[in-house]
Amino acid sequence: MLFHVNYWRNPSGKAPVEKYIDDIDNKEEKAELLSALKGIQEYGTDAVGVDFRQIEGKLWELKIRTHGKQHRIFYAVLKGNEMILLHAYLKKTPKAPIKEIQTAKQRLKQLMEVR
Repeated sequence: MLFHVNYWRNPSGKAPVEKYIDDIDNKEEKAELLSALKGIQEYGTDAVGVDFRQIEGKLWELKIRTHGKQHRIFYAVLKGNEMILLHAYLKKTPKAPIKEIQTAKQRLKQLMEVR
């Protein structure tokens, strides 16, 4: 399945995942992360360098490794193939921190309320 990737935006119009990517200082690392997202649009779940994992219900997680770092992006798929990127963080512990999952769940709830 191919996806159309969009960023979740808060009520003021800001997209936290887009900001997370923009804030990456290493240009090669940022380019690899953006390339992985483009690969998801072009190849769906067959995208190279990306793992997909269901967290709970409609909440899923992208696992993307770049330059030895493990980026995690929580997302939801709506309306067939629309992937909404909800929250991103740099993985530093074996399990996803509860705080990160709660942030993603809160954004998913807000998203579902307006749809």
